[in-house]
Amino acid sequence: MSDTQNSQAGSGSTLLQLSSSDRHQRWRLIKDKLAGYLVVIGGLSIIVAIVLIFFYLLYVVFPLVLPARIEPAARYDLPGGVADKTLFLAMEEQNEVAARVTDAGRTVFFQVADGQLIEQLDLALSGQVTITSFAHGGFDKGVIAFGLSDGRAIVLRHDYKLSYPGGKRVITPSVQYPLGKEPLVVDTQGRALTRIALKVGDSSSSVLAKTADNRLVLASLTKKESLFDDEVSWEHTDATLDMLAEDIEFMLLDKELRNLYLLGRKGELTVFDVTNKSQPVIKHRLNVLPHGKQVTSAEFLNGDVSLLIGDSGGELSQWIIVRDAQNKYSVQRLRAFDVSDAAIMTINPEQRRKGLLVVDAKGTVGIYNTTAERELINQPVIATAPVAAALSPRANAFLLQDASGAIHRWGIENEHPEISWKSLWSKVWYENYSEPAYIWQSSAASSDFEPKMSLTPLVFGTIKASFYAMLIAIPLALFGAIYTGYFMTPRVREYVKPGIEIMGALPTVILGFLAGLWLAPFVETHLTAIFALFLVVPLGVMLFAYLWYQAPETWRHRIPDGWDAILAVPVIVVSAWLAFAIAPTIESLFFAGDLRTWMRDELGIGYDQRNTLVVGLALGFAVIPMIFSIAEDAIFSVPKHLTTGSLALGATPWQTLIKVVILTASPGIFSAVMIGFGRAVGETMIVLMATGNTPVMDFSIFQGLRTLAANIAVEMPESEFNSTHYRVLFLAALVLFLFTFVVNSLAEVVRQNLRQKYSSL
Repeated sequence: MSDTQNSQAGSGSTLLQLSSSDRHQRWRLIKDKLAGYLVVIGGLSIIVAIVLIFFYLLYVVFPLVLPARIEPAARYDLPGGVADKTLFLAMEEQNEVAARVTDAGRTVFFQVADGQLIEQLDLALSGQVTITSFAHGGFDKGVIAFGLSDGRAIVLRHDYKLSYPGGKRVITPSVQYPLGKEPLVVDTQGRALTRIALKVGDSSSSVLAKTADNRLVLASLTKKESLFDDEVSWEHTDATLDMLAEDIEFMLLDKELRNLYLLGRKGELTVFDVTNKSQPVIKHRLNVLPHGKQVTSAEFLNGDVSLLIGDSGGELSQWIIVRDAQNKYSVQRLRAFDVSDAAIMTINPEQRRKGLLVVDAKGTVGIYNTTAERELINQPVIATAPVAAALSPRANAFLLQDASGAIHRWGIENEHPEISWKSLWSKVWYENYSEPAYIWQSSAASSDFEPKMSLTPLVFGTIKASFYAMLIAIPLALFGAIYTGYFMTPRVREYVKPGIEIMGALPTVILGFLAGLWLAPFVETHLTAIFALFLVVPLGVMLFAYLWYQAPETWRHRIPDGWDAILAVPVIVVSAWLAFAIAPTIESLFFAGDLRTWMRDELGIGYDQRNTLVVGLALGFAVIPMIFSIAEDAIFSVPKHLTTGSLALGATPWQTLIKVVILTASPGIFSAVMIGFGRAVGETMIVLMATGNTPVMDFSIFQGLRTLAANIAVEMPESEFNSTHYRVLFLAALVLFLFTFVVNSLAEVVRQNLRQKYSSL
């Protein structure tokens, strides 16, 4: 009975053990499935995150490619009546109040929305004096001038004052007299002023007039303030230009009061230097139109650097004064736009960008951006010839008066006109440049600044920095990986490999800091020694290897296989010391004592302290651990039966390395190189701190650069949210994203091909 009970007890214990084993197995299966699901979820999450980043970049960049639009907003009768002819239209910044200036000297202020009259101010003229000419002193200044029949001129400015009574915005228009209410004497002979031009500044102003007897008279005023009271006086300077003005139809003074442009109806352009107001001198004289065409309108582009000329054939051209390499100046045509086949009647430049609005004789409105060389709008708006047009200061609306006396108000949606394929990727001829160039300069202190947003120098800098970093990193990392993974003894490898991998954990900001503050000055001081290193150290190692090979076998056999690298360490140290020791002698014998000065004088190669050489050394140092670690793992993981089989068949270790090991490990080696390249392309802090951040396109290793990543890091905090600059920085990020994605995708294709090709080994 006891045996039966014991048997039953043993059987129950076995069942309990089997049950416990089953539960453990089931729990393992659950954990395996759970781990598998987590891996899948993690992988899919990464893919989703990358896709979301891509689409967010697209979302921010997409408005750059949206076309401009104009929409009709209102139409109403001419405020102030049609008895007087409109000479000038203008709007204030809020697009609420507009001003209409007539040939009777009347300034009519009205509501932009519906044309409701606000106020009319008449010019007080004495006796038989009449208005004989009119001009504005810049769309952004609000200054206008009336030339009178007695040789005098009245200068006034339409002004707008903002107030908030009861929390509601109220704009009160008024007329100011910046040069005084009394008319300014321009022609001392008292002849009628048939043409007039002016510029009014804070301390000096000038008025140019063409008289009825075809003389050109320049009157200049310089402000004089008393030291003891607030009294202000004006010092008056008169000059007569040595030129017949019979054919002169358009006259423009730039805001610096340096250049005076005189333009005839047939396209004869004369430029005077009026720096010396008492003795103007002719600088340039040329014809800007082909035979058969006539000038119908002329204005300055924002900044008064470029002259815009509209002709009877519907073409709008841009002209600037250019200085060439020989320091000689000439007037050059930058670009032209074909607006239509009708004469261009009005040109209204934008006040904050390098854009403009034109209207031709058939009522077609064109909106253009000169920097991007882009036609944004070309659309018929009215059926008759325009009388006057006004573009709002923010370039988001315009007013247009037609021949019937009606005012048309249109809205403009044109957020990013500066961007085009040409402005981003091609050479652009910017103002004050002698020739087209790739330039990145996104901001400046002046409101007249022409944004230069070419991504080409940034892409060039990214590739250049990566190229030199890989040029240094690939040989050192791969040769080190080959030796460590194939030749080095395991005992040494267990110290060398972790030591090099720890290098990869160094913060890049520390490496950039050291590169900028220590390495850059060091390289500048020891430039010859740095180049000597690349020659002396390899020669020293090869010489030592030859001598070691010639040494007695008893000596060589004392060093176990895989410990040879230990002997090379002092050789490398001595060779490096020797390179620095002989560098002054090399400089003295071959480079007149200073390599940098010799390169500048003999080869014309400049040297910047923070340059590509410094970046290559620092960035190469940062990339080496990654390439080394992945490549070494690939080489070390080559199955031992392949190497032992090759050696057993009579191959030497080097033959086995080249024919078997490297080929088998080639997918991993290639992956290591491409991952290192991606690391170099996306690096920010090292290139930010060690390059000088100069966005230039120079192949010289001694010049600085700016990369896409560094540019984003530098300028993103300063960019205005949703501005063109902001979106272009996101475009740079998108370019960097696509570049790395394409390179990594191609690398994966190559890696898979290599794996399939050599998987049979």
